[in-house]
Formats: sequence, structure tokens, C-alpha cells
Amino acid sequence: MHPYLYLASQSPRRAQLLDQLGVAHELLLPDDNEDAERLEAERPGERPEDYVLRVTRAKLVAARERLARRAWPQAPVLCSDTTVALGLRILGKPADAEQARQTLALLSGRTHQVFTAVAVHDGRRTRVALSRSTVQFAALPPEVIDAYVASGEPFGKAGAYAVQSALAGWIAQIKGSYSGIMGLPLYETTQLLRQARLRMALTPS
Repeated sequence: MHPYLYLASQSPRRAQLLDQLGVAHELLLPDDNEDAERLEAERPGERPEDYVLRVTRAKLVAARERLARRAWPQAPVLCSDTTVALGLRILGKPADAEQARQTLALLSGRTHQVFTAVAVHDGRRTRVALSRSTVQFAALPPEVIDAYVASGEPFGKAGAYAVQSALAGWIAQIKGSYSGIMGLPLYETTQLLRQARLRMALTPS
């Protein structure tokens, strides 16, 4: 049974969700000379679910190479990526306030999908899972969009929002995994970690 894993993610939400599962973890963040954003570049015609799976696998490869360079003790490595899609259109992290406004205006009064992929390498093999959820926003008044953008919350978030933020008051319906929309689907992650023999709070003795 592995006592801890490496979390190759800068997202504090993913760290909090692992804490919720009782999984001990250490951060395995990119080196200064790594271009982590390059891994998230879209490819023409790529479906959202294919995109998020490809990016997650690429992040895992980069994390394993990083671990080998640092010569840290061996332990399982977990990577994850989340994307928001309106139909086949991928809505990534907004580059600026205007793009954040445009993204939120697109989502206003409509239903979109959130895909989160999780990959775990346990030292011998890689296991991958995909979570699909749908989110329906009520119509967002322009003043609500402006206030949310001014809060700074949209930046660094796929789809320009966080489901656990104040904008949750404008979400009319969710189908799927709330934790997956946050960035780490707990059911799928638990199954992967069980297969990787990771110690968790509810691991049978």
C-alpha cells in the first residue's frame, strides 16, 4: 500500500479534494524552464473529451520525467485536466478580462459540458478515467458578469468560472460530478487510487 502520491497540479482545489479523500500528497510542480502551458494548446478539430484526455496524458509524461530528474523517492503520480465545452467548442482559460466576459456571455442561459480527465501512474502502469458533467447557467445579467470578472475569479479557470465561487448562485442545474467540475472527480479518482493501492481515509484494513 502506497502511503502518499505526487500531485502534479498547481490547483489548490485538487489538493483540497485529495485531502477530502484522506490521501497524503506532495506537489510535483513544473520546473522554471518547463512550458506547462504548451501542453494545453488545442489542435484543430479536436473533440473536447479527446483534448482533455490527451492533455492529461501529456502532463503525466512530463511529471514522470520531472520526478526522474529530481531523483525523489518513487511514489504514484496523479495528473488531471479540466475543460469546458459548448458543443464542440472548447472554452479554455481566459487571457484577459474581455475574453472572460465573452466566455461568460456565451455560457449565459445555456447548458455546457465539463470534462475532467484523471491519470495515475503507480510505477508500473498508467490508468486514466474521464468524468463528464453538464452545467446549466441561468441568464447572467451584464452587471453580474462585470462584477465576477472584476473579482479576478475567472482567471486561470477553464470556462472562466469556478463552480464553488459566488457564481454558483446563477447555476440552475448540474448533472454529473460536482467535484469533477471543481477539477478532480472523486469517484473516478478513488477507483484509480484503489487500483494503484494508495492509502486513503476509507481504505479497508
